[in-house]
Amino acid sequence: MPGSSAFSFLRTLCSLRWLAIAGQAATILLASGALGLALPLEPLWLGVGALIGFNVYASLRLRHRRDLSHATAFGHLFVDMAVLAWMVGWSGGINNPFGMMFLILTALAALALPRNWALAAAVAGISGYAAAAIFGQPLRGEVDTHNLLLWGMGANFLISVVVVLVFSTRLASDLRARERELARLRERFTRNEGIVALATHAAAMAHELNTPLATMTLLADEIAAEVKDDDLRADVSTLSQLLALCRERIRNLAVPTAVDLVRVVGQWRLIRPTIDLQRSGALPSSLRVDPAIAHLLQALLNNAADAGESANAPRVDLHLEYGYGALRGEVRDYGRGFDPDHTLLPATSLFNSGKPGGLGVGLALSHATVEQLGGEMTMTPADGGGTRIRFYLPLGT
Repeated sequence: MPGSSAFSFLRTLCSLRWLAIAGQAATILLASGALGLALPLEPLWLGVGALIGFNVYASLRLRHRRDLSHATAFGHLFVDMAVLAWMVGWSGGINNPFGMMFLILTALAALALPRNWALAAAVAGISGYAAAAIFGQPLRGEVDTHNLLLWGMGANFLISVVVVLVFSTRLASDLRARERELARLRERFTRNEGIVALATHAAAMAHELNTPLATMTLLADEIAAEVKDDDLRADVSTLSQLLALCRERIRNLAVPTAVDLVRVVGQWRLIRPTIDLQRSGALPSSLRVDPAIAHLLQALLNNAADAGESANAPRVDLHLEYGYGALRGEVRDYGRGFDPDHTLLPATSLFNSGKPGGLGVGLALSHATVEQLGGEMTMTPADGGGTRIRFYLPLGT
């Protein structure tokens, strides 16, 4: 039970232990005062004090979740049983109805611990009850022990109901949270499988495209040498730049290198010349980032450009800034926006696009990149229409 389940179990034990401490203190005061029982107060208050000290230690230990284990959980439960045996032994032994609390502790172990540890807890509970019965001190005082036993059984029943209710409710809540987490992980695994398959296919296509791109580059150079018309020469020059960009992207697939985001933005302008890109913010000239960040930025810009073109508003606002070891960015389009009740983030699957003819790859890859780099990305409606996507990426420089 390492991890969150152990943490939840021990956290519940700490909460129940405070209730037990309050109940034990109240019972000692009531029995020795109103009922007139001649209880050995020093050993009983010593047991209460020991339980308080241990629970303070246990609460502090919960801050270090990495240290939690089955043995730790059993050790905490064993301490509870040992103190309970001490308290019951000094206050009636087998005649003390609160000896049935051993059964509650054993039930908690059976619900939360693996089989071997649950069996060990059962043995500890039986041993504690037997020790309290054998070495227990009888109750002394002018009081009807039969009625006292009945009242004690009633109180023990109520306490047992509260303990079972609190523990089972918290356990059920933790199980539901775990199921939600597993569902989220399954969705992410499905998306990542698609990304891996897409990357494999892209690598194969890059290898196949390298040769025709080289041939097209040679043809473009020959055409540029023969063309006399200035307008046609400019078009051929643009075509040569695009071919060079394609070959560079293919080489980066084979040997990824750090990239300059300012250059990436300039290349994107070349690819989408019909889009009015309004850029703000400044980046250090020496800043180089992971190629995945360049792919993220290009995917967001392309989505924003497509959204704007579909709404006859071919404009994109881009803000980039670097500070305190992190890259912050914002991409805003002037499209039709999206329904806030059906947000596209986080993208958990590929090939599920809301755009006509879209593959749904852009947002999925963008979100996967942000997750991989330990960043954050949010999507909100923009004032005046469109969508605003903000991202935060720690660069660790």
